[in-house]
Amino acid sequence: MSNKSELSLQGLPTQVQLKDKEFNQCRDLIYQWAGIHMTEAKKALVAGRLMKRIRHYNLKSYQEYIDIVLSDKVPEERQVMIDLLTTNETYFFREPKHFDYLINSILKLYNSNEMFRIWSAACSSGEEVYSLAMILAEHFGLNGNWEIYGSDISSRVLEEAKNALYPLEDTETIPPDFLKKYCLKGVRSQEGKFTVDKALRDKTKFQQINLTENLPDIGYFDAIFLRNVMIYFNKETKKVIVEKLVRRLKPTGVLVVGHAESLHGLTPEVKSVAPTIYQKA
Repeated sequence: MSNKSELSLQGLPTQVQLKDKEFNQCRDLIYQWAGIHMTEAKKALVAGRLMKRIRHYNLKSYQEYIDIVLSDKVPEERQVMIDLLTTNETYFFREPKHFDYLINSILKLYNSNEMFRIWSAACSSGEEVYSLAMILAEHFGLNGNWEIYGSDISSRVLEEAKNALYPLEDTETIPPDFLKKYCLKGVRSQEGKFTVDKALRDKTKFQQINLTENLPDIGYFDAIFLRNVMIYFNKETKKVIVEKLVRRLKPTGVLVVGHAESLHGLTPEVKSVAPTIYQKA
């Protein structure tokens, strides 16, 4: 009797089980490399995302994959694993109250001749960066003295951010005036997609940065957005990261976190000026 029902197309068992020991190894590695704290509830997520690599290498266990990651045989596999296990959900103009505060409280009061700089410190595939860029372009003009800096631990999503090519359905959260002014609909091979105007992209810079490691010299910022990221860190890691970011703020700069996050008890160096928005004290 054929046993095809027990095999995948790659000749692998349809279910490769992630054992507790293997999950704990993966959890320890992602904490060591990225500071991300994973609970037992993330076991299914880890299993699902790493299954792609199990199939890629035609492996029979997660332990075999972990051995590859820790060996010198495929040095780039560590970054692949980091890319797969870091969560990158985002969309244009997410959590709009933060953008309202930028427009009505920060930009309205800004009267310096210095370059106005914002850092999207976990920018994922770039939607936050370009949302901010549209706002600054409206305020300062495309040739104004401003820039947006985007960083992420994942090299994969940074490439997506640089390419600035998105599915058309992602336009639903972009204000119509901004969509018309700063976005271009794809044609031919890019049909069903849109991109951000090159003049806007030219005001952005991207760099791979691991916030748990020493920060590169990227200057100082009027605002730093670190939204919906700290929920993945334990308290000690949060404190270390927040202290690093606060040191990168200009004297009156603000640090913006996600609506489900708080800096309470993490640092005395900032004061709350609005829900989830903190100014350098």
